[in-house]
Amino acid sequence: MIKGFKFGMLLQIAVGPVCLFIFGTSVENGFWQAMQGVAAVTLVDSLFIIGAILGMAAILEKKEGAKTFFKYFGASILILFGLQTLLGVFGLSILPAINLFRSVSSGSAFPKVLLLTLSNPLTIMFWAGVFSSKIVEDGLGRKEMYLFGVGAVLSTLLFMTFVSALGSVAGIFIPEAAMSVLNGLVGLILIGFGLRTVYRK
Repeated sequence: MIKGFKFGMLLQIAVGPVCLFIFGTSVENGFWQAMQGVAAVTLVDSLFIIGAILGMAAILEKKEGAKTFFKYFGASILILFGLQTLLGVFGLSILPAINLFRSVSSGSAFPKVLLLTLSNPLTIMFWAGVFSSKIVEDGLGRKEMYLFGVGAVLSTLLFMTFVSALGSVAGIFIPEAAMSVLNGLVGLILIGFGLRTVYRK
């Protein structure tokens, strides 16, 4: 479990779109709204890790076109979130009829972060690779793999909680104009992640 926690914390250093989204949510809407998002990302990470241990990645690999579908699906979600966040700075919305993409203040952050985290289902293949290497290098059994996974999930929970707390404190001192700039930057970064996903081999 400790090895899994250390490995998970190492992964957290590479800040991704979900982390940025949770930070922005915390700055704008407070700690508890962001923690709903933390619950979502923790849930999805848990499901992906369990799926990797159970061999779901092998099933996805065998489905012809599955990787391509998930690649473009994930990129589309990231770009939509990015555009919505960016245009929201100017009071505009590209998806006005879909409640999920409206301001977080109008509802829970949980479904937004859930969708954003699920936008990269190929993560399950990453975890499959991790567990495969651990089986070979460390001789992990099924029980040890689950403990390793628990440690990795705990690192996500702890790190994202810290990000939420940091954002809520920062939100007290950041003026409204600066928040708009921050939201604009988050939107651009999300779009960048989406485009990188499209062009990644």
